[in-house]
Amino acid sequence: MSDATPGQPSYEEAREELIEVVRTLEAGGTTLEESLALWERGEALAKVCQQWLDGARERLDEAMGTEPES
Repeated sequence: MSDATPGQPSYEEAREELIEVVRTLEAGGTTLEESLALWERGEALAKVCQQWLDGARERLDEAMGTEPES
């Protein structure tokens, strides 16, 4: 993942939104339905962040001429 696809947040955008989701969940005061929706959004954002990090690792490995880690 080297560039954001349409509708896909950048790493920084996803990370900031994930931080906000965690803060909201930790603060409490949301309904069960709201909490579940926030949790699902957080999982999706964490996946986006991981994809960005995996892509960055691959690019670094290629630039350094090393094999990717398994």
